[in-house]
Amino acid sequence: MAYKKTEQYEDKITSKLIDNYRESLELLGEDSQREGLIKTPERIAKAMQFMTQGYQMDAKAILNSAKFHEEVSEMVIVKDIELYSMCEHHMLPFYGKAHIAYIPNGWITGLSKLARVVDVYSRRLQVQERLTTQILNAIKETLNPMGVAVVIEASHLCMMMRGVQKQNSVTTTSAFWGEFERNESRSEFIRLIGSRLH
Repeated sequence: MAYKKTEQYEDKITSKLIDNYRESLELLGEDSQREGLIKTPERIAKAMQFMTQGYQMDAKAILNSAKFHEEVSEMVIVKDIELYSMCEHHMLPFYGKAHIAYIPNGWITGLSKLARVVDVYSRRLQVQERLTTQILNAIKETLNPMGVAVVIEASHLCMMMRGVQKQNSVTTTSAFWGEFERNESRSEFIRLIGSRLH
């Protein structure tokens, strides 16, 4: 039996993207009909749709799908959430980790939903600064917690492959709201995401 991939893409969008990427290859001086490149425009078209699927996703709906009433008010942290995104200035990838915490105010959500919220916003053309605040705002507006904290550490290929070509630079962004605007809560969060408890 032959191998068959089961991915779904909108035919009209895929077709137009294929035409655009084929033309781009030609403009760059390549032969889009040579063996190694014949299927490249289709692969890029599908890859780009996958990498920007966040536009079709709703972070608040994801959080609400596993929202539970719970009388807890201690800090909940999910750290080292892998993220992959695309810089909107050069359309080159940036990748790294997100660390999220919130202090419940009567409601909690499934832990995996926090990771899915990261995917919703990272699978778009992005800047890291906006990505950080979008994650925070989705949690704040859906769960109405006492506080939210988000820290993202990422490496940007637009700085590594081109421009200044600095291979070891890491960009860190943070956003704090509510209880995390107080030094004690913020310091505890920073200490916990920096420690190795397992």
